[in-house]
Amino acid sequence: MGERKRHNGAMTGELFIAGGGIGGLAAALACARQGVPVTVAEQAAVLSEVGAGVQLGPNATRRLQAWGLGEALAQVAFFPMRLQSFDAHSGALLGTLPLGERAIAQYGAPYATIHRADLHGLLHRAALAAGAQLRLGQAVTHWHEHAQGLDVGLANGERIAVVALVAADGVWSPLRQQLLADGPARFSGHLAYRALVPQADWPAHLRSDQVSVWMGPRLHVVHYPVQAGRALNLVAIVHGERPEQANSWDHAGHRQALLSAMGAVAPALRERLEAVSEWRLWALHDRAPMSHASQMAQGRVALLGDAAHPMRPYLAQGAGMAIEDAEALAQCLSLSGATVPEQLQRYAEQRWARNAQVQARAIRNGQIFHAQGVVALGRNVALRLMGERLMDQPWLYSA
Repeated sequence: MGERKRHNGAMTGELFIAGGGIGGLAAALACARQGVPVTVAEQAAVLSEVGAGVQLGPNATRRLQAWGLGEALAQVAFFPMRLQSFDAHSGALLGTLPLGERAIAQYGAPYATIHRADLHGLLHRAALAAGAQLRLGQAVTHWHEHAQGLDVGLANGERIAVVALVAADGVWSPLRQQLLADGPARFSGHLAYRALVPQADWPAHLRSDQVSVWMGPRLHVVHYPVQAGRALNLVAIVHGERPEQANSWDHAGHRQALLSAMGAVAPALRERLEAVSEWRLWALHDRAPMSHASQMAQGRVALLGDAAHPMRPYLAQGAGMAIEDAEALAQCLSLSGATVPEQLQRYAEQRWARNAQVQARAIRNGQIFHAQGVVALGRNVALRLMGERLMDQPWLYSA
């Protein structure tokens, strides 16, 4: 399609997004709202989202509301009143962070917990309504940049002329490798066991309407409601060896293996873990925090979400950073008086340091969650004395 044209300052040549996950659909929605013609190519023949729960801090829900999704979010998400932290071995409550109305008052948007498929569905419907196009069963395999624009190659042999390409194709992104050639994501040494349980199937004392985090030596567990409170999402993370098929997002996990890895934990926690009949196992991979803007965009190609900055889940911000990326991308592509490479460079400059900070803090949080010995004792004392102050994240939620 050659060099982009403009309408109301927004580029009108086609933006091509590789990957129809949360990041790709968020980018499609945000860009389509700015008047950018956008097509999403997803390699799966049927658009669906596997997984379980997602936590969305006010930094993410504020953007979803700005995109007109506040009412739809309220129908499927849950809005917990507090985040509470426990010692995984003693079961003692260590600290509490009020959420609910406090989050809205302080940050202008709620703290939400949502099933990944529900968030995916919201973004999918909104992106199509905004004018984005979706091509299923079509994987982007490579691109070729030239003076007039970009040619994108699909697995079926088709070539498409576009103005720019956004790789939102996840932690194992092959398009990242063409751009950066920096090798695969690294195994973190952590294994995540995930489960989703209908709350009605559990006895009343095991149900929950809060976000709860249990911290212990080389382990932690988090659980919170999703599906408007009807189900409970549980994630138990332990240290372990990299399993086979580690480049697949999950495979069958076994309850006994998890319980053995957890060791002696508080009865209240162990009862919850034993009550889950089916676990899925996910080997956690990430990359070192970003160090410069060129890791997010070069020329007419940009990376977004996990393709750019896969991170550990200890700040619950993987989806949040992808949503922030999407908003920044749309804003930069609407800038007048700049070429597409300049717009994408502006996007990268706006986003890389923020993403690097979140990546680094997520790694640090994991070390705190999984601390042993004196460090764990110090963590527990600090949470008892300053729980709300330590657990709040104004630097994160205010942005």
